[in-house]
This record gives sequence, C-alpha cells and structure tokens, in this order.
Amino acid sequence: MNGIEEVLRSMTFEFFGSSGHKIPVEKLFETEGAVLLDVRAHEEVKSVQLRLEHHVDVLHIPTDEVPDRLDEIPRDRLVGVFCSAGTRSAIVYAYLRSKGYDNVRVVLGGYEAVAALVLPGKLLKHIRARRSGK
Repeated sequence: MNGIEEVLRSMTFEFFGSSGHKIPVEKLFETEGAVLLDVRAHEEVKSVQLRLEHHVDVLHIPTDEVPDRLDEIPRDRLVGVFCSAGTRSAIVYAYLRSKGYDNVRVVLGGYEAVAALVLPGKLLKHIRARRSGK
C-alpha cells in the first residue's frame, strides 16, 4: 500500500506534464471492463443520472462514502473517477492511489464530455463497434 505521502511525492512536474493521471472519457469507454466511478453527491445523481450500459459500468459512491465503501471499487479494472467539476475526482484519485489502486485515472471533461459521447450518432457508432468486437 502507498501512503498519501508517497502518492504526493510521486506527483512531480513530469507526472502532471505527462497527464498520466487523466483519461479522456472516450478512452475510458473504449477500455474493456472499465468502470466509471461517479463520486457526485446523491442529490446530484438524482438530478442527472448517468446510465451508460452501452459504454461502461457505472459505480456511484459519493466522495464522503468512499472510505467506507472501498471494497466495492475493483482493483483489477481501470477505474475512471468522475464528478461534475473535477475537484472531487482529483481528491478521490489521490486517496485511491494511497490505498494501492494503480489503475485509476481522473476522467476529463465532466458532463459535457460524457454527454457528447451519448449523442445518437456517436452512441450508435459505439454500440455497433462493441457488437462487432472492434
């Protein structure tokens, strides 16, 4: 397990410059077995739900519940952390890294990026690609 101190020490100029901690939503959706970890509050999810069964598995655990529900977050799959503005995603990203999660990334773009990928034309293209195994 990495401590938060080790995680922070790893966050050098090169780390941030290479964007290794981020993932575009398109790439997350293209990754077989990926999970979108939605860390928004329950109230936010009730207002705007993300049902993305044609793209990726969605796991909703609000930021304040992550420590108590850590065992629900898979360690053997790519986990993209998502919130509305990116702040909570970054916090949960660092927390998960400190708990030994190596395959975790912050999802770029927020609602706009996700919404753009579920427009009818893009959604149809994605569904066809998944069905054909591409």
